[in-house]
Amino acid sequence: MGGLNAVDIKAFVPARDFALSKQFYEDLGFTIAWADSDLAYLRCGDCSFLLQNFYHPEHAGNFMMHLLVPDVEAWWRHVEQAQLAPKYNVRAEAPADRPGACATSRSPTRLACYGASRRTFVELFPAGLKSHLLSFGRWRV
Repeated sequence: MGGLNAVDIKAFVPARDFALSKQFYEDLGFTIAWADSDLAYLRCGDCSFLLQNFYHPEHAGNFMMHLLVPDVEAWWRHVEQAQLAPKYNVRAEAPADRPGACATSRSPTRLACYGASRRTFVELFPAGLKSHLLSFGRWRV
């Protein structure tokens, strides 16, 4: 595939409550670089995604993101200090070493993604159903 290269790829994240989801990500630490009534471009450092004012239960219920960060504990402190879990009525699981490749456990009482990066914490986010997941993992080269 000589000469082919990619610069970036963006996920379109579904949101049942677009305004609430935008506020959640801002409180989490993302900046809204651009938005209109149907789409918002959010970024944190070199990472970015598109939040869409679109909701389909089957799509939203199977959507996940895994954010690699240099300091999982610093992100966890921010989530705790900002009280994001009670503010948005979501569950956040404290950092822990979770061995194994990316494997997901879904049940009525537990939702977690265990990333290959080992030290992770997980947080459900309000993009519609509470079955959505944002997982943080420490980047290891």
